Amino acid sequence: MKMHRHSADTLIKQTRNDLFDAIATIQTAEEAKLFLKDLCTPTEIQAMTDRWLVVSAIKAEKPYRQIYDETGVSVTTVGRVARCIMLGDGGYNLIFDRLKKNRKK
Repeated sequence: MKMHRHSADTLIKQTRNDLFDAIATIQTAEEAKLFLKDLCTPTEIQAMTDRWLVVSAIKAEKPYRQIYDETGVSVTTVGRVARCIMLGDGGYNLIFDRLKKNRKK
């Protein structure tokens, strides 16, 4: 039986929410590592690592070219991350600030 587009969209949205719920159950960095290694390709993990690598440099207001020179992460990726930090949904800022706060304890 062919699935109607509306049903497929509903299933995709529910599955996306289930994925977010699954991520929210992660309790340790080791669990996160195991889950992401199963869920993502090495290239996907590297891309996320590159993005996270430049967050602190962007928050420190370093020039994009300097961030590239220091990290090797492309200026395009640096720009995308910066745009998310400034105009995105706040995820980078939320987690960056939470980690910073937790590391001070």
